[in-house]
Amino acid sequence: MSDTSPAPTPRRARVRAPELIGKGGWLNTGDKQYTLTDLRGRIVILDFWTFCCINCLHVLDELRELEERHRDTVVIIGVHSPKFVHEAEHQAVVDAVERYGVEHPVLDDPELATWKQYAVRAWPTLVVIDPEGYVVAQHAGEGHAHAIARLVEELEAEHEAKGTLRRGDGPYVPPEPEPTALRFPGKALLLPSGNFLVSDTTRHQLVELAEDAETVVRRIGSGTRGFADGPAAEAAFSEPQGLALLDDGSVVVADTVNHALRRLDPATGEVTTLAGTGRQWWQGSPTSGPAREIDLSSPWDVAVFGGKVWIAMAGVHQLWAYDPESRTVAVAAGTTNEGLVDGPAAEAWFAQPSGLAATADRLWLADSETSALRWVDLDGQVHTAVGTGLFDFGHRDGAAGQALLQHPLGVTALPDGSVAVSDTYNHALRRYDPATGEVTTLATDLREPSDAVLAGDDIVVVESARHRLTRLRLPEEAVRVESVAHRTQRAATEVAPGRLRLDVIFQAPAGQKLDTRYGPSTRLLVSSTPPELLLKGEGADTDLARELDLNPAVPEGVLHISAMAASCDDDPANEYPACHVHQQDWGVPVRLAEGGANRLPLVLAGMDQEAQEAQEAQEAQEA
Repeated sequence: MSDTSPAPTPRRARVRAPELIGKGGWLNTGDKQYTLTDLRGRIVILDFWTFCCINCLHVLDELRELEERHRDTVVIIGVHSPKFVHEAEHQAVVDAVERYGVEHPVLDDPELATWKQYAVRAWPTLVVIDPEGYVVAQHAGEGHAHAIARLVEELEAEHEAKGTLRRGDGPYVPPEPEPTALRFPGKALLLPSGNFLVSDTTRHQLVELAEDAETVVRRIGSGTRGFADGPAAEAAFSEPQGLALLDDGSVVVADTVNHALRRLDPATGEVTTLAGTGRQWWQGSPTSGPAREIDLSSPWDVAVFGGKVWIAMAGVHQLWAYDPESRTVAVAAGTTNEGLVDGPAAEAWFAQPSGLAATADRLWLADSETSALRWVDLDGQVHTAVGTGLFDFGHRDGAAGQALLQHPLGVTALPDGSVAVSDTYNHALRRYDPATGEVTTLATDLREPSDAVLAGDDIVVVESARHRLTRLRLPEEAVRVESVAHRTQRAATEVAPGRLRLDVIFQAPAGQKLDTRYGPSTRLLVSSTPPELLLKGEGADTDLARELDLNPAVPEGVLHISAMAASCDDDPANEYPACHVHQQDWGVPVRLAEGGANRLPLVLAGMDQEAQEAQEAQEAQEA
């Protein structure tokens, strides 16, 4: 007699979830403090993020649909884990939660306590906790929403049957809206009329202000997040940022979260789309072609240079260019690897370029994640004026080689050939003079300045976190400030010199398999800063595991690791299976020490079985 009973559900790997700890407390909960015990019976998704990180902002958008669809069973908790000193300020986290429309509870963890408890190594990282309080999945980077949605459905069914699922309203309590004319404005543009056009980012609008930089003349856009062309009252944006004036008098808008370039006709208020599909660019997507057919990725600023509209493509650490004549778009500089590498445009590395300003012979850019001021010359060579890399920042004036910025978002060309830098996380306006190679401070006590424009003898600064434009007289002499230097709070991983086994862990989501129809479906790229740190193991390959050889003569550095995996629905009957790309870049600070780890596991998706087995063995021993 055959057994027709269903096969048992395979045991899901899981480990007990550590408690949620954060010195800054909880936001979006009506001042109530929560523990994991309070959330028992719900599926909890922890989103480890920091508000400087463009990939983290992408994940916020990816999670919106999941959040809405499973609101009675799923609680998403943002665990804010700062990289920069400014991000450890509680008010800055409060501002960021409103700025980016975060509609779930957020735990402010300025000392990275919960980050360390969960052994997180990258922003963003998503951790799924089942209704009984066990971690059942971890995902680093972007592109995992579909996998988590499927896991949530499995967990709902499993725990409904066990009686351990608790449905109902979640702990989210929205904050009271503030009645300001602007709300976290991003960029500004001086119009030929003398008025100012401002991207009112959080309200998804453009706002025209009179010459006083205060009086509202008109608003363009419905004010509701969306993607629609049409007249001023009906057009829709999604967190617009950069603005640039074209020769025909129209304005190009970097419509950041719509992954698009829009065109505003200031005379009529009509909005149309110049470039982008509304979809986010992923590795393997086309990098040039008809502008309306090419995906973009979080364009943050725009500037006209050499007859083209250059785009700070923050989402993929590149510069792109839109050609108004041919209506095409193409990559102009950068490899998509995140870091600070100068040289020919095609070989340069950027890190979230967020501000652009053009002169006759240079395109200046604020490279925010490396806290750097850089430029591209007419020959396509990329240079760095200020900044050293991903983990060094501060507020230090003096010779450019040792000067420090902190996550600048804007740059403005000044009449004397120097540039003003909106040094966002230092709340300052800085100046770099190419003639002397010196960095000075023009103004302090600005709240998260994100852009500035010249207006006669004045410079008008976008004070994003004060929700206003602030007019300053350009000073004859720079302001003096006390020097301060920082490194990211993130602790270095101690590793043994010599051989280090790198394991990038990827498990295809349930119902999917690796997509090998067109060749290998995985890719791993490894490099280091300084380059001498790696004696062996750098470069690209398709295997997600690799033996590295670390130079004992280099005491510390950063391993740059980029991984990608493509998975498709595992259904032979489906001729066109849905496929998904999972990708993440890690910058892992390491310190070489005898007795340090000889294995570096990085979870792209799934669970680290080796670590889980070690924990289970330890728990059994303690029992």
